[in-house]
Amino acid sequence: MEKKPSAIAAISTAQAPGGIGVIRISGPDARQIADRVFVSAKQKKLTETPGYTALYGWVYRFESDPAEKLDEAVATVFTAPHSYTGEDVVEFSCHGGLYVLRRVLDSVLAAGAVAAEAGEFTRRAFLNGKMDLTQAESVMQLIGAQGQQALRAALAGREGALFQRIQKSREQLLSTAAHLSAWADYPEEDIPELDSSSLGESLRIVRRDLTRLLDQFDAGRVLREGVNTVIVGRPNVGKSTLMNLLAGCERSIVTQFEGTTRDIVEETVLLGGVPLRLADTAGLRQTEDPVESIGVTRAKDRLKTAQLILAVFDSSSPLTQEDKELIQEIRDVPALAVVNKNDLKREIDLKYIYDNFKHWVYISAQSGQGVKDLEQAVEELLHTADLNPSEGILFTERQRDTARRAKEYVEEAIDALESGITLDAVTVSVEGAVSALLELTGERASTAIVDTVFSQFCVGK
Repeated sequence: MEKKPSAIAAISTAQAPGGIGVIRISGPDARQIADRVFVSAKQKKLTETPGYTALYGWVYRFESDPAEKLDEAVATVFTAPHSYTGEDVVEFSCHGGLYVLRRVLDSVLAAGAVAAEAGEFTRRAFLNGKMDLTQAESVMQLIGAQGQQALRAALAGREGALFQRIQKSREQLLSTAAHLSAWADYPEEDIPELDSSSLGESLRIVRRDLTRLLDQFDAGRVLREGVNTVIVGRPNVGKSTLMNLLAGCERSIVTQFEGTTRDIVEETVLLGGVPLRLADTAGLRQTEDPVESIGVTRAKDRLKTAQLILAVFDSSSPLTQEDKELIQEIRDVPALAVVNKNDLKREIDLKYIYDNFKHWVYISAQSGQGVKDLEQAVEELLHTADLNPSEGILFTERQRDTARRAKEYVEEAIDALESGITLDAVTVSVEGAVSALLELTGERASTAIVDTVFSQFCVGK
């Protein structure tokens, strides 16, 4: 006989003091367990309360004598299957002090609940058919979203946009596989053989869709995780002014004296929906000052690990040898030339900039002029400008790996078809692609894969 799942409980709000904290209980006995520690002001039982109903009352320490009141709370009831997990759920909304929440949780656990593991609420939602695996993975993306575009992508994933995108390719492959199998297995039924040209076209459409999906992965990761960005240039070109402009506050000291910035100043900002982890560095020049020299060395070291470089140049003065050496040094790194001080008389050789940078902008960091151009240039350089997060994008390395394997199987099928190999070989490859896509959505995922996915969740979600 299948074992009845235990009711699980955890603190579902952040592990930090707040106005409100939530204890979530989920499982077949959730309401019974909650009744053992909760007394409503009107003496109503949670087991007799319909779903989507809230009761005000108090939480007590389980089986304390005399009765020990822990906190006042609002108990909200969600009945199966109309809950986040698909099970009966009770949530206690208490005061948000960590000590209070832990005492309430201890009481719930003593009353019969089991402490929830990382991601166990969402795992139960997946196992109970409330969401597919891509929707489950988008939950953590929602929690970790750092900007509007990342939030849009996570919301679209939670609503099933990626699943629908994958399903389109999967259904096309399933239809092809079914026809191929029927033709091979039931020759007496006189099933027509698939036309090679239409079969090839169908496979190429799937390959195109999977290629586009995979090509968008890096741009999507930029929206989610941000980019390590270094602001570099010789002294007094306006690096610190640019840093302060993007940060919206005075993070770097700005003076007319060269060598003011001697250490790396860091700040995370949003530019065009892209999180940039900015590092303002010391001006690159030869110096006898030992402290400034250390700052210059650190700036050069940071260049080696940068994912994006904002190379700042002074429009009001000719390019120097230091400027040209910097340009040569960053030729093979994603870099954007920021020609600053466009409010002053131009002395810089812009043609030299055009010839050495694919992306460049002309701004005044002092006045803020040109920030929109900077935003657009960053989006183009990082390939996020044409990304539509709402259409569904790949979130995780697991998703990318399964999509990549599906594409490889489709390419094998196309190669087999074009080489004139028997249709049996095409069928095997098509079925391999279908299997990979079913693994992506979780419809045919091993226990080990599911365990790995939910182990990365926070407890309480």
